[in-house]
Amino acid sequence: MNELFIRGVTIDWSRIDEYSYLRDIEALCGVERIDFAEPVTFFVGENGSGKSTLLEAIAVAHGFNPEGGTKNYAFSTYDSHSELHSAMRVIKGWRREQFGYFLRAESFYNVATKEEDYVDAAHPSKEYHKKSHGESFMALAEDNLRENSLYIMDEPEAALSPQRQLALLAQIHEYALSGAQFLIATHSPILLGLPGAQIFCFDEGRIHPCAYEDTESYRITEMFINNRRAVLNRLLADDEEP
Repeated sequence: MNELFIRGVTIDWSRIDEYSYLRDIEALCGVERIDFAEPVTFFVGENGSGKSTLLEAIAVAHGFNPEGGTKNYAFSTYDSHSELHSAMRVIKGWRREQFGYFLRAESFYNVATKEEDYVDAAHPSKEYHKKSHGESFMALAEDNLRENSLYIMDEPEAALSPQRQLALLAQIHEYALSGAQFLIATHSPILLGLPGAQIFCFDEGRIHPCAYEDTESYRITEMFINNRRAVLNRLLADDEEP
């Protein structure tokens, strides 16, 4: 039995304006259903391939604030989310999450600032702005990870060192085993290496399941590490010509 909180999503394209830019996102256009089968699902692909657009729509359709935070966060500094959520139906499982958080790199500053507005005697501020960007981003993730909860993360590696990415991977694994579900858009070959995770690739003009070793994030990183001098010589050849 599928015990995930979000088992999948469907999209009704008749509810999307015929001139919407969403129809120009090759991997997304025409997709009517996506099913999730594992506690951790990754979206991977080139910039502009649609992975963050889809992830954001799932978050908003499920009741999260477009800029991130828990479902209790209600603020807007810039309305940039697409209309995709309005054409989306979230297919829910029989379980209900005890807690949920939408973590996105690009609006982290706004969420950390808003957190200070929500404090009271029982919930003091974590003072994320007093830490370095990477430390505060990791702290926010750690402070909100719980069992039997739902996490939607957009490029969580953006502020993290490789060591911190490994630490986050270990925590994702730990909480996934404790009943949590994660939907994550990422470029990180470290996070993508999580054993047993479902990976959807948005490249080649379609959303399709992909093995870890077949992701561009893995292949390019492997190529660079194993052939650094050759890659750099070829990449920088034009700059070295007189």
